[in-house]
Amino acid sequence: MTDESTTMPNREPATTAETDSAESTGENADADADPEPDPNAEGDRPAVAATDLGHAFGDLRVLDGVSLSVAPGEIVALVGPNGSGKSTLLRFLARVRAPDEGTVTLSGHGHARVGYLPQQPGFRAGFSAADTLEFYAQFVDEDVDVAGVLERVGLADAADRRVGALSGGMTRLLGLGRALVGDPAVVVLDEPASGLDPGMVERLFGIVSDLADAGVAVVLSSHNLGPVERTADRVAVLDGGRFVADGDPRAVVESVGAADLQTAFGDLVATEEVTGR
Repeated sequence: MTDESTTMPNREPATTAETDSAESTGENADADADPEPDPNAEGDRPAVAATDLGHAFGDLRVLDGVSLSVAPGEIVALVGPNGSGKSTLLRFLARVRAPDEGTVTLSGHGHARVGYLPQQPGFRAGFSAADTLEFYAQFVDEDVDVAGVLERVGLADAADRRVGALSGGMTRLLGLGRALVGDPAVVVLDEPASGLDPGMVERLFGIVSDLADAGVAVVLSSHNLGPVERTADRVAVLDGGRFVADGDPRAVVESVGAADLQTAFGDLVATEEVTGR
């Protein structure tokens, strides 16, 4: 979506992806597996669905037959050990790259927009926070209230501050704002709470709840399991390239007889040394 010669250098591809095709497939995917949907049944379809995703980095297989769907208005949290493949899966769901195997399908016809916050957002240092969002606002059809987006993510007082002068946590909030430009139907957030103080973590999860209340499908990864347990509709635990649990937070906790999600995570995850990405 962006022209690398004129835009901020990013560690990830464009963060608001708008596509003409509803399906992204891996090289080994069956192109005929997902027939054209009935427009009258659109409300029954997930906002985004991944089916039988498989991916390897060299001889290291990080995803093995992973399937996940997220409904409009649903918050799904991915949790797992560092390096368990969460970021890789989120890139596929955001459609910034394609898996080796499987399909990722977005509901809707024609253009489908996904907002994406990578784990390490990067921006041009000479731009202010407001300049940054105004730049990305050029690539959507709707008028964008840049001041409103900055207020929403807690950066109203930093609107004129140069990106290079933002703290790590504030840079992440600006990345969240960039992901929200254009009111995407699906928002994919990779460790959005990383580097935020406790108050801003609660604000961020409040934003996530507001997005879901507005019908946006949200999928995120986070090690902040307290807010995840309070906010997410579903928790999917990724370990060893597969989901070892997937359900509402209380059901996941009770499945191992734990007191809370933090304790359940330790019981569910068997990987002692993770070398994936």
